[in-house]
Order: sequence, then structure tokens, then C-alpha cells
Amino acid sequence: MDFGIKVGIPEKQRGACVVVGIFESRKLSDPAKTLDKATDGYITGILRNGDMEGKASTTLLLHNVPNTLCKRVLLVGLGKEKDFGDKAYLDAMRATFNALNKTGAVDATLFLTEISIKDREDDWKISQTVIIAMESIYCFDRHKSKPEENKRLLHKVTLNATDSARLTVGKEAIQQGLAIAHGMNLAKDLGNLAPNICTPTYLADQAKEIAKTHKLKISVLEQKDMEKLGMGALLAVARGSRQPAKLIVVEYQGHKKTEKPVVLVGKGVTFDTGGISLKPSPDMDEMKYDMSGAASVLGTLTAITEMKLAINVVAIIPATENMPDGNATKPGDVVTSMSGQTIEILNTDAEGRLILCDALTYAERYKPEMVIDIATLTGACVIALGNVATGLISNDDKLAQELLRAGQQSADRAWQLPLWDDYQDLLKSNFADIANIGGRTAGTITAACFLSRFTKEYRWAHLDIAGTAWKSGKEKGSTGRPVPLLTQFLITRAREMN
Repeated sequence: MDFGIKVGIPEKQRGACVVVGIFESRKLSDPAKTLDKATDGYITGILRNGDMEGKASTTLLLHNVPNTLCKRVLLVGLGKEKDFGDKAYLDAMRATFNALNKTGAVDATLFLTEISIKDREDDWKISQTVIIAMESIYCFDRHKSKPEENKRLLHKVTLNATDSARLTVGKEAIQQGLAIAHGMNLAKDLGNLAPNICTPTYLADQAKEIAKTHKLKISVLEQKDMEKLGMGALLAVARGSRQPAKLIVVEYQGHKKTEKPVVLVGKGVTFDTGGISLKPSPDMDEMKYDMSGAASVLGTLTAITEMKLAINVVAIIPATENMPDGNATKPGDVVTSMSGQTIEILNTDAEGRLILCDALTYAERYKPEMVIDIATLTGACVIALGNVATGLISNDDKLAQELLRAGQQSADRAWQLPLWDDYQDLLKSNFADIANIGGRTAGTITAACFLSRFTKEYRWAHLDIAGTAWKSGKEKGSTGRPVPLLTQFLITRAREMN
């Protein structure tokens, strides 16, 4: 889909469709007022007849509106004007593209980005519009022998700017939105792939392709390499699988070599049966999404390379399956991590923290500015925050606040949970330095407490995306989160550094 921005008025737009907003109680937005005046009250006449009230996310498509040069006019309900904020805007945009994609319109000019939202500038509205537009046409049909015919015709979207001074900002926002959308699409594709295809080796091959395309440095550690490094925790998870484990490292240098990198560590369990602590069979197919942390890291790398962001980033992805067989790790086994700390594995379904802890220790060699790990780690996070917010825990409050602000800015929000020493006692073991689970209570926090034992050398934050990485049910599929949050975090850091 192509995007552009220009200065114009609704009635002078040639093309397939013009989009204007209507607030509840039939109140016209400013562009709608302009259009209504040019059409001698045609819009208000339609509204008086009761065809539309302006309720949030409703739409009404009009054809052959008099005194206009376009074929269609789409009215989009914005809800109550006093309540029009971030969510209402995003909902209105989703309704807009849902309606447009059901028409025969090949192009559309939107007069919605100029509607005022408290504490939001034009660049936010424009980039979010681009992301939502790209989401509306995303389709994963790679595994179907006869993919459904794509009947969507919309391929060009023009956004209106109120004056020429805003065009440069608008163009930059479009490019940023497209980069994030492309990163999200990659993360979605990797997550949605069948687990017999998206194996640790496949993930490594995809990382190599990204590195080749963007001229990035990449290394892939094999089992023998990890054995030499003493990665006993990561390899313990891989023991039950016939698929070889990989440790994938990709380096992006957008700034001077002396600048310390931001390290992103993405959990890459390409399928999680739970191991010997076998999961229940209902919905186990969704455990192909247990590599969504890895997918989001590769998606974020794609976005920042496309933007040529002036920052150094290292991506570390521990990739493996978690399978049960005669060689699989058993509950009660004790393993030694790369850090030297011993771990009693009480539950083999708490495997994510085992592969992450060795990757977090490996991250020390890059002398990072900070390390952020991203993982579909705990069902407890889904219970606590549902599918709305990502769980955030950090050993540095400044870093946590930066991530929270990035979540707000990107509409990909997180919520901070505590990392208090009081919770560490739940991980005590009679037979090793630490147990890999802390019981039923505070599961998200104790998982982070476990990881914190391996992050003493640097500032660290943990993002638990178990509730936000994918959707279940009729709309089952990867969401591409938290690519927007991570990318915005890096954009902000790059701006501050330069």
C-alpha cells in the first residue's frame, strides 16, 4: 500500500473516496463542515434523516455526492467529542479501513488526522494511521493450497495536512509508520508459521537473510559452542528435541563503535509442549507462538534498519524446542548455568527462563548500555493483565519509565510490576542455588526474580508478552507486539543521543 500526504479540501479531491469524521449527536468535524458547505447541506441532510448518529466506529458510505469530484464519501463515527482520545482515534481508523476494504475504492483521501487529540501531535496520528492501514491488509495464507482471492482493491492512501508546514513532519511519520508495520509483519509471519517449519534452524536462517539484506553482522552458535560456554540451562531445555538448538546473535551498528549497544534478548522456543511437565492438550497448538519474543526482536531489527536509526543494537535469540522424550530433562534435575549458578528444575514447563538466563549471561560480553528481554514467559501475566498490556519488570526504574513512555507513545502499552527482594525467597531450593519456579502465587514476578539473578552487571528490563503476542479464537494469529514499543523506545534513545 502506498501512502502520501498533501494539503487540500475535501470537495476538491479527485479519486475513489474521501473520508471525513462525524461526532456523536450528528456533529460535523471541521473537514465535514467544509464538505457539507460545498454540497449545500447534503451531509447534514443525510444525518437528519437518521442514517447516522456519529457513534464510535460506525460508518456510512455515500455515492455521487453533489458538488464533489470523488466517487464516494465515507462518513466515520467518532463518538462523543469530549471523549475523543487515543482509543477513539485508533478505533475510528480501524473502522475506516475495515469499511474501505469492503468497497471497490482503489484510493482514499483521509481528513481524520487533523482532528485534535489531547497530548498528541500530527506525527503520532499519521504513523498510527499507517500502521493500522497496513494491519488491515495483513493476511497469512502461506500454508493454504488455494489462498483466498484478495478482493481488497485499496492500494493508495493520502492523508491531509492542514498546512504546508506540516508536510515534512507528515512524510517522516509515514516512513516511521511503514518501518514499524514492516517489522510487525515479519514478526507476525514468523509467529504464524507452523512449528514444523519455523524451527530453531529456520529462525537462524531468517536471521541470516535479514543480516544479508541489511549488511548486519551475524553469528549462530551451535550445540558444541554452547557446551564450551557452559550453557547448561539452555541445553537442558533442548535435550528432548531432535531439532538442534541455536543461539543467534545479530549486531546492528548505526552509531559509532564506542557507543554501548542496547541488547535485545528474545525468547525463541519454537514449540513448547511443556516437556516432561506436559501441557494440557487444548490450545497446545498455540505454543508455536512461544517464539514471539524472538520474532519481535527480528521485527524490531527490521524496523530500525529500514529507518537507519543512529543507535547500536545487539539481538540475542536463544532458540530451541521443548519436547518430551527419553533424553528430556526431568523435574528434579539440577543443571549449571553459564553464570555458574546451579538450578533445580522443578517444572520443565518453566523453560523460557532457563534459555533466557544463559542468553542474559552471554549478553555481558557486549558491555551493554542496557539489556531488555522479551518473552512469552508466564500464564500468570495473562491472568494479571489480560491481552491489553505487556508486563514490565526492571532492576532500573529510569529504564522502566522509558519503556512505559515508549508504550504510551506507540499505543503498545506496558504495565510495571514490582521486583522486590521479598519475592526472591520463593525461589529457594534445598538442592541447588535456585529453583526454576516459585509456586502458584506471583508467577510473573517470581519468573522475573529468577532472571534478575543473571542481570547483576547491567541495567535490565523484562517484558512478559504472554498476553499480548497473539490472539486466540476466531481471530487467532500473531499481533506483532511489542515491535511498536521496542522501536519507539529505540527511536527516542537515538534522538536523545544525537
